[in-house]
Amino acid sequence: MVHRLRALRHPGRGLAGARAGAPALLAAVSLCSCSSQPRSSRLEDSLTSGRITIACTAEARSLIDREVASFAKLYPQAHFRVLERSSDGAIRALFGAQCDLAAVGRDLTPEERRAAARAGLELEGYRFARDATVAIVHPSNPVENLAVSELSEIYEGKVANWQELGGAGRIEPVIPGVETDVTNTFIQQVLGGRPIRAAVVYEDTDSGVVAEVARRPRAIGFVSLAAVREGVKTLRLSSLAGLPYWVPDAESVYRGDYPLTRFFNFYARPTGFKLVSGTITFVTSIDGQRIIHEAGLVPTGVQVRFVRRSPMRGAH
Repeated sequence: MVHRLRALRHPGRGLAGARAGAPALLAAVSLCSCSSQPRSSRLEDSLTSGRITIACTAEARSLIDREVASFAKLYPQAHFRVLERSSDGAIRALFGAQCDLAAVGRDLTPEERRAAARAGLELEGYRFARDATVAIVHPSNPVENLAVSELSEIYEGKVANWQELGGAGRIEPVIPGVETDVTNTFIQQVLGGRPIRAAVVYEDTDSGVVAEVARRPRAIGFVSLAAVREGVKTLRLSSLAGLPYWVPDAESVYRGDYPLTRFFNFYARPTGFKLVSGTITFVTSIDGQRIIHEAGLVPTGVQVRFVRRSPMRGAH
């Protein structure tokens, strides 16, 4: 399948509904008007020069490193410090002015929004990539399709044998780290906020989940779209039993057909450094979005044209 990228709009604009938010830990409220960078820097603060600190999740780290490296190659007077944090930690760092820009794989939580409102702190949000939560199994597993409700029953421990879904043997669920954005998104979108109750194998990373599923014929796991590798089989998912099952690929994610998707977001204080705006503008431009595409995620700042369209339907 050929994907063509085309500029969609002027990047760097805030998204409706993506404003305001911070963790409930408000001890750092008094610091919110301060910068995470020393004011004594001699570098001019502009869209293409200066120094900023970015706090990002482990899932976004390699992507952010590539984006800022490309930006700095174009504009050598732009300097970046990248800190790896959990999503909560990245938002907390932004809230406490320990960073200038946060990059996370989820939206702000209602608690974070309320905390920011109470503190009078305004944050601006910008979507820069879209991802999917992909269910994977061993290649020998005959199951091809699942409804989201069936996936939920597996991880709630209600369905424990593949025989109920068209396979054979005891199901062995695998999950990535409990604090990762992909796991938190799975809990919200698939389980409706309910806890995982099945006996599961824990792995620290998406790559660990892929490796574990690849060696366990009866395993099932869920990972980011960008983490899918050879050695596992992806399942087609439907939002409800009887509706079309969609392959987890860039096309179905971009068009919103695939039922389990999430956005990667930048959050920043509107009164921050100009270089923050310049960075967001670059990442959401066609050059920055090309890096998103090459990383296996789906661009949001440019229009993507797909040469081929293949909806997938079927039963187990």
